[in-house]
Amino acid sequence: MTSSRTFTLLCGLLAATLVGATLSPPAVFVLGPEVISERLTQELKEHDAVNILQQLPLLSAIQEKPAGGIPVLGSLVNSVLNQINWLKVTSANILQVQVQPSANNQELIVTIPLDMVVGFNTPLVKTIVEMHIETEAQATIRVETNSKDRTTRLVLSSCSNSQGSLRISLLNKLSFLVNPLANNVMKLLVPSLPKVVESQLCPVIEEALEDMHEDLLRLVSVPVPIGDDHLNFDLLSPAIKGNVIQLNLGAKLLDSQENVKKWFNESAVSLTMPALDSAPFILTMRQDVVNAAMVALIPPEEFMVLLDYVLPELALRLKSNISVISEKAANQLGHTQIVTILIQEAPELLLNQGNAKVAQLIMLQVFATNEVRRPFFTLGIEASSDAQFHTEGDQLILSLNEVSSDRIHLLNSDIGLFNPELLKDITTEILASVLLPNENGKLRSGMSVQMVKDLGFKAASWSLTKDALVVTPAST
Repeated sequence: MTSSRTFTLLCGLLAATLVGATLSPPAVFVLGPEVISERLTQELKEHDAVNILQQLPLLSAIQEKPAGGIPVLGSLVNSVLNQINWLKVTSANILQVQVQPSANNQELIVTIPLDMVVGFNTPLVKTIVEMHIETEAQATIRVETNSKDRTTRLVLSSCSNSQGSLRISLLNKLSFLVNPLANNVMKLLVPSLPKVVESQLCPVIEEALEDMHEDLLRLVSVPVPIGDDHLNFDLLSPAIKGNVIQLNLGAKLLDSQENVKKWFNESAVSLTMPALDSAPFILTMRQDVVNAAMVALIPPEEFMVLLDYVLPELALRLKSNISVISEKAANQLGHTQIVTILIQEAPELLLNQGNAKVAQLIMLQVFATNEVRRPFFTLGIEASSDAQFHTEGDQLILSLNEVSSDRIHLLNSDIGLFNPELLKDITTEILASVLLPNENGKLRSGMSVQMVKDLGFKAASWSLTKDALVVTPAST
């Protein structure tokens, strides 16, 4: 009864701890305002927003808006319509989209500057009368949660084009006959143009945002090849923080047959997020995700080396070291002496601020010849290597530098008990000469961060926090 109560209490304490803990996602992809602006601008172009502006029904707009039961305005419209043959946008351009945070830092205020030339034809003159128009459409983006399935996505919460952003000026000097007519046209456009821009352009802005959201999902879900395996990211939830979009990502490691080898979900494992600063975007991967990618390239395995043939100098030094322990054993070492190196467990990547190490648990055995079945001895070595990331284009590559035998244990011996520290230097050199080149060769394939090039950047850069790997575009 007591054990049952104890178990219940422990479960309650664990649940309370998890509820209070801040869970971190396996990876976080943060888009800065520069990238958001470029992606939205591109989406507007692909949705033919400029052509929509050029097709604005301006004549219909001035007929509908100003009349509103006001006789003076109605007569002004009729007077203008009697004197012009047509009124339309002759050229239009969408300038660089601007992204700013909302007052609560949980929405994005997107300003879309519009630059247009509106012209009209009148029997009063032979040339087209043109006006330069500058205005801004403003949209608000927020994160919306679906009430049914609790999924979240980026949505357009509002869109408008106010008179306050409208500026109209004549492009050319006009004769005294046309000038009053041009002024009247401009007066009618002031109330009517914002309404028609809003009705025609806002649906396009909404479609552009929806497509940008889908493009971002495709961008982060592109498989990341890692040897024969690949890493897949998927969206857990989006968030808006200040003037950036943050995509919290789940991850899974799959083999070549698309079987999941390991899932990564939100957990209490820490994830230190660096500031975006001036970087266009950052991809931050939790330490356990990066570790799994490394293990996929250098899984636990066994090496067998004919030491006298491959590394004769080390073979002589090994014999000399063994002779200190047992002269008889040293004399038994033949030209076919074998050293086996077994990586007992998956290597572990240890991150620190700006530094990385790889720890490995190694079992090393020495056989007198290739014919004997029992080794002279078996050593357990706790080894570590300095790890260095570097990039080639969008390829992120890890390499191991040097090796240190931090602790060495005698697991068994057929040549009597001895202090394994006597063999520490020679075994460390064997590991450096055999293990490191093999592992660096496998690590050489690295992992491709395709989103770097998909976002228009040539190369990636990297940095480390105390518990994460951070990828950003390289400075040009």
